[in-house]
Amino acid sequence: MNVDWRSLTDELDIWQQQGLTLPLWWRDDDAVSTTPQLGRLTAMSDQLGMPVHLAIIPLDAEDVLVEYVAAHPNLIPVVHGWAHQNHAPSGEKKSEFRLHRPMAEITQDIRSGISRMGALFGDQLCPMFVPPWNRIAPEVVQELHSAGFRILSTATPRSSAQAAPGLDQINTHLDPIDWHGSRGLADPEMLVAKTAQLLQDRRETQADNAEPFGILTHHLVHDEDIWAFTSDLLNRLLDGPGFVWSARHAD
Repeated sequence: MNVDWRSLTDELDIWQQQGLTLPLWWRDDDAVSTTPQLGRLTAMSDQLGMPVHLAIIPLDAEDVLVEYVAAHPNLIPVVHGWAHQNHAPSGEKKSEFRLHRPMAEITQDIRSGISRMGALFGDQLCPMFVPPWNRIAPEVVQELHSAGFRILSTATPRSSAQAAPGLDQINTHLDPIDWHGSRGLADPEMLVAKTAQLLQDRRETQADNAEPFGILTHHLVHDEDIWAFTSDLLNRLLDGPGFVWSARHAD
């Protein structure tokens, strides 16, 4: 796979010349058990020296995953909804935590998610809520802090540092998968151009560079091109202005 990285390389050079730094973080969604793909994700994380915030589906999380995470400190467990179940009616975008059912039922799922994950992972658990499909109603966001969450993570550049009082917003910004087409790697030239534009927006203060720049992956569905592109991208960012951000050490 040949990728033209020049637009990103040029942008990273400007960051370096201006002495700018880029907080960088990594989230990977939909874990429930140990798999060869999880092993590969872990190996990449260790090679990069960069932790992965592993968004785990609470209802389906298996004990073997708990043991695996305990043995690999670069994996940071976070809460990925409850059952990763779509409650939206036909014709609407999939969601588990929009207002398609009674609020009492929604909040029960939120509390069940953090309760089960806390019981499984104990002090290792990061109090981050990742709604499936990155969708959540504003009214539901208001319930997260009282349930014990301190971070909400969805997608696209945040408009505010806090999603609600006591609840930080730490989003992801680049997903390399072509979900609406091949479900393989999206057009790499588009991904490179998008990354360069997102960084330019930060450099020109059109976006919040205090928000860690998030790479979103889904290890269970990666093909070789997705693995290769993700590794190359993260290496380039880390070799440039990027420094590792982790929710484990955020205060």
